[in-house]
Amino acid sequence: MIPAIIQNLNRGINLLNSISDDAYANNSTAPYYSSIGIHMRHILDVFSCIFDGLETGQIDLSARERNQLAETKISVGLDYFEAVIAQLEKVEFEDLDMAVQVKDDLGLGMITANYTLAAALIQAHSHAIHHFASIGYIISQMGINLPDGDFGYNPTTPRGDKIQNN
Repeated sequence: MIPAIIQNLNRGINLLNSISDDAYANNSTAPYYSSIGIHMRHILDVFSCIFDGLETGQIDLSARERNQLAETKISVGLDYFEAVIAQLEKVEFEDLDMAVQVKDDLGLGMITANYTLAAALIQAHSHAIHHFASIGYIISQMGINLPDGDFGYNPTTPRGDKIQNN
């Protein structure tokens, strides 16, 4: 699990290493006018919330850092990626079964649910892929090529030449 998450996050690092700060912070793409940097910071904030709550077993996904420099400066975004990956590398296999409570606001107020660390990390990983897909749309609108053909694709999603008729 951890190697797959790190492999996916490394796709984000590869993208950041292939674009400029201007492209990273550009928020001119309709319909949501969000930037690559905003999506990247948001992805990493979710992972950071998980790690921030591990000691107490209380993960609050609404307590995101929202560091604006991580949204506008690639160097800060890269540092954030490296910090999250360093935390992931510390997770031991036995830790994945750790019981945690995850709290978030789903739109009607805060709710708390029982998870394992593995479930929280799976959710964060899937969330990252979803946002990478949104970033892929932004990049295509900006005329930038993706550095990785798997960027933003969930491994279970059929793609063009891989769709089978059942």
